[in-house]
Amino acid sequence: MKNKKSEKAVNMKKLSRQILLIISDIILFSLSSFLALLLRFEFSITELTQYEFLDHVLMLLPLTAVLTVVIFALLGLYSSLWEFAGEAEIYRIILSCSFSVVLQTALQFMSGLTVPRSFVFIHFLLFLIFTFVLRFSYRFLRYRRDTRKKSSGAARRTMIVGAGDAGATILRELQRSSFSKSRVVCLIDDDDSKIGKYMFDVPVAGKTEDIPEVCLKYDIEDIVFAIPAASAKRKKEILSICQKTGCTLKTLPGIYQLVNGEVNIQKIRKVEIEDLLARESIKVNLDEIVGYVNDRVVLVTGGGGSIGSELCRQIADHGPRKLIIFDIYENNAYAIQQELNRKNPDLDLVVLIGSVRDKKRVDSIFETYKPDIIFHAAAHKHVPLMENSPNESIKNNVFGTFNVASAADRYKAESFILISTDKAVNPTNIMGASKRICEMIICNFANHSHTKYACVRFGNVLGSNGSVIPLFKEQIKNGGPVTVTHKDIIRYFMTIPEAVSLVLQAGAYAKDGEIFVLDMGEPVRIDDLARNMIKLSGFEPDVDIPIEYTGLRPGEKLFEELLLSEEGLEKTPNDLIFIGHLESIDKEKFEEKLAWLEAACESNSEDIRKFVMDIVPTYNPRKA
Repeated sequence: MKNKKSEKAVNMKKLSRQILLIISDIILFSLSSFLALLLRFEFSITELTQYEFLDHVLMLLPLTAVLTVVIFALLGLYSSLWEFAGEAEIYRIILSCSFSVVLQTALQFMSGLTVPRSFVFIHFLLFLIFTFVLRFSYRFLRYRRDTRKKSSGAARRTMIVGAGDAGATILRELQRSSFSKSRVVCLIDDDDSKIGKYMFDVPVAGKTEDIPEVCLKYDIEDIVFAIPAASAKRKKEILSICQKTGCTLKTLPGIYQLVNGEVNIQKIRKVEIEDLLARESIKVNLDEIVGYVNDRVVLVTGGGGSIGSELCRQIADHGPRKLIIFDIYENNAYAIQQELNRKNPDLDLVVLIGSVRDKKRVDSIFETYKPDIIFHAAAHKHVPLMENSPNESIKNNVFGTFNVASAADRYKAESFILISTDKAVNPTNIMGASKRICEMIICNFANHSHTKYACVRFGNVLGSNGSVIPLFKEQIKNGGPVTVTHKDIIRYFMTIPEAVSLVLQAGAYAKDGEIFVLDMGEPVRIDDLARNMIKLSGFEPDVDIPIEYTGLRPGEKLFEELLLSEEGLEKTPNDLIFIGHLESIDKEKFEEKLAWLEAACESNSEDIRKFVMDIVPTYNPRKA
């Protein structure tokens, strides 16, 4: 009831404005007709009354005024939002006034009523000016009101980096919007021809290298990065300069916003740590993914985790016949189930609780649903925790993978994709070593199975459960300290959607036994990452938020690798995805060692690392 009353009030207000505008147009049309005659006779009423021109104009005035309103209505002059008027509205005003005066002249001619020849041109100019003034006066008054309000000191002094199309659009929206809390006082652009010029009354004050100096000069509080077409490397360079100013940084999501005409102040967001990665985002061929999972029964183990849940989201959008989520954590599984049911109501979704360590449970799922494609994301992944519980790492990662991979073979699944990690390369911790054994299991099955097996190996995932980003955010939120294990430690990073895109495209490329590796660009120093996050949160590292170096944890390396020397690299149609090949494995010896390993971990052997080293020669738990 309240909404209906509100809607009725809005409609009444809109109708009142239209009626007021119609009355104003009739008055202005009549006034311009009379003033045109006065101007023609140089404002001499005496001379004007000596002729019948005024009577002739007045005779047709009621009809021509009504017809003018009809023309204006047909051309949309009563349905435009004049506070946002632009070139289209200007064109319609000129067209409407032209039709109105031409129609008036034609009626006068057909009726045998005479007027001075100059009357037509003077009347047209006056009426056009009056119509422009009437319609643009509201916009002007609103602009002056907002300008005074923002000049009063309540609005935040803002710099826009980029004086191109995106920058111009954002500038106009910030100037026009009554909801804007920003007052743009300067722009930055590297085009020499723009320096010193003005855009909508705002100066282009310098180049990107001048940002710190310009921020001081104009007392800048917020910086908006508005160069959607900038490469990832260039964006990082500019944002790094902006970080030195201590201002709040904001940005647009990407160039597609500009292409789609979606650049507006609602799209502006705070700069995130992902914006500082010095590489382009992963692009995948969606047609390949659609053809791969469409009308297939897809099983995602660990489907409630960070990677698994994003896999489920993207798979659900590409038409699987059935999507099966298998996870041991009921809360995670429930959360993704509710999300998918809400967003994809037609999806045939099955959510199952259980562990990949339970061979009978895994077999029953394959027997019941016979999945075509398996994405194996279930794993223990926390390095320090697994160092303290190495047997559990082996039980879950190694033999959980073996259970699912062997079921895929027995039930003749089309393909099996293992989610692996860069920590599997020359591992120094039990988690990385366990994932290396998982890769070897996949290679072993690939050598004799009709199912296509492949691994996807990537570095750290930004924002995943247990990753460094959420940890740093929580530490900053609590006022610090932010803990970094070593000043020189480096890691490769990617976003969760990127990781999942790689996994999905690997499924399309997979033939047998490949390891798909992402070109992850330059590695990131964790110390730099921590400092950047502190700055993006509006604080000064080591001043507002201290950074503490706690020392490398057991099994932790200063840097991670993505490929073993013997694996080699091949290109794929995606320039950022490469293929490595696992070395050949002696099936009988490997399976014999796996049996010994299984017996050792089931008995919770304290010598489990020695058994792992026998299988993975590159595993060196003493290395740090």
